[in-house]
Amino acid sequence: MESFDRTAVIICDGQFPKTEYPRYLIRSADFTICCDGALVKYLRASRSIFGKERTPDLVIGDMDTLSPTMQKKYSDIIIKEDEQEHNDQTKAVRWAVNNIEGLSRIYLIGTAGGRLDHTIGNASLLMEYTRMFDLGALGITIEAVTDEGTAFAINDTIEFDCGIGRQVSIFSPDNSLKIRSYGLEYPTEDVVFDNWWKATLNKAVQDTVRLEFNHPSMALVFLN
Repeated sequence: MESFDRTAVIICDGQFPKTEYPRYLIRSADFTICCDGALVKYLRASRSIFGKERTPDLVIGDMDTLSPTMQKKYSDIIIKEDEQEHNDQTKAVRWAVNNIEGLSRIYLIGTAGGRLDHTIGNASLLMEYTRMFDLGALGITIEAVTDEGTAFAINDTIEFDCGIGRQVSIFSPDNSLKIRSYGLEYPTEDVVFDNWWKATLNKAVQDTVRLEFNHPSMALVFLN
C-alpha cells in the first residue's frame, strides 16, 4: 500500500549542514532531490551521513553549476529545466509537489550561507510557495532547516509547539497584517510589518505559541 506520509528533502547549493538534526532529515527522507551543483556537496557529505556514498533520487535545475563531466555521469537522474523565471529550488519544489505520491512534508536543506541575496530570496520563497502550489489544500508543509534553526511559512491563524525559551522571529511583506500572539514574551498585535526586523528576536514563554491573523496573508516564522 502506498504511504501517504512521505517526506522529501531538497538539497540547495548553500551551506551544507554540520549539525545532527538536518542530517537526520536527510538520512530518513523518502525522496532526495539535489538542486544542480548541490549534487557535489551531497555526494561529498553522504559518506558521513549514510556510511557510504549515496546517490540522490533526482537532480534538477538548469545545470549551470554542474560540470559537463558530472552531468554525463549522472544523466539518468538529471532533469534539466532551462527556464529562468524560477530558481532551481522552486523547480525542485514544483517537481516534488507534482510527482511524489503521498507527499506530506518537504525539508529544504542548504538554503542559507554563501550569497546573502540568495539566502534572503530563498527564505521569501517559502511564503510564495504556500499560494503558488496551494499547499494547504494539498496537505503539504515546507520547512527550511539550517544549523541555526528552522523557517516555515504561514498564511492564517496557527498554533505550533516550539518549547519554552526558544527564539521566535516573524516576518511578513504585508503592512496591513495584524498578528495577535499568545505564548511569546513580547506582544505583536501593534507591530506594523513595514520592514523585516519588526517582529524579530522574540522568545517563547509557553511550549505552544498561537498567532492570530486579522486576515489571511503571508508570513514567515523562524525558530532558533
